[in-house]
Amino acid sequence: MNILFLCTGNSCRSQMAEGWARALGADDLQVQSAGIEAHGKNPRAIAVMQEAGVDIAAQPSTRVTGDMLHAADLVVTVCGHADEHCPVLPPGTRKEHWPLEDPARASGSEEQVMAVFRASRDVIRQRVDDLLQRLGASAKP
Repeated sequence: MNILFLCTGNSCRSQMAEGWARALGADDLQVQSAGIEAHGKNPRAIAVMQEAGVDIAAQPSTRVTGDMLHAADLVVTVCGHADEHCPVLPPGTRKEHWPLEDPARASGSEEQVMAVFRASRDVIRQRVDDLLQRLGASAKP
């Protein structure tokens, strides 16, 4: 099973989803994330994932390619923009949409913004865990 998480900029939500899928998924699961564009990695996303014991610092922020789409069995769009602008998928490739709020748009004090990132991290973990359970690709017994 090869899962591709697709977002607008591949900086927050898709990066966190990739990290959780790698951490929670079975050994034979292949996971990638990409963006319609590549905006670089968000340091707050890296920090909140590190708090949860998942290191996403080495994951690249990449732009989606045709090779990525052809390799994917399932494409999960994690924002409305990516869902609306998702390239045409090859026949047989499944698509699922998760309408996740962008934590990078949070405002307020640093503590308030980080709370939004933590909430996003936790929602994404639950969605990834649910997805892996449905696919039978969970590493958890």
